[in-house]
Amino acid sequence: QLRFVESGGGLVQPGGSLRLSCAASGATLDRYAIGWFRQVPGKEREGVACIGRSGGLINTNYADSVKGRFTISRDNAKNRAFLQMNSLKREDTAVYYCAAAAYCTVLLYPNEYENWGQGTQVTVSS
Repeated sequence: QLRFVESGGGLVQPGGSLRLSCAASGATLDRYAIGWFRQVPGKEREGVACIGRSGGLINTNYADSVKGRFTISRDNAKNRAFLQMNSLKREDTAVYYCAAAAYCTVLLYPNEYENWGQGTQVTVSS
């Protein structure tokens, strides 16, 4: 069964950068679209970015709140996906999760994703 482990979170000052990693095991990643989501206590899980399955043109989609600052990528040889986060803001503070889906769509619905990891905490604070 496909499983994910997220890493790379931490404490960073506003304007700083972090690179999150999503390591997959139990299956090869290239058959899945991968999404990054985030959640703060008391709020629903929010879609951040997704990247489509391998083969042909690989599409990406981003939440409006992170466009131009975050970049999602994948390395199928390493069975990993990444989220490069630049120009971080306090409102980016959350637990970040990765998960798999059949397709990467602009809507970034969490209900379309499965095999959630345990998450990694990102805190943006001075």
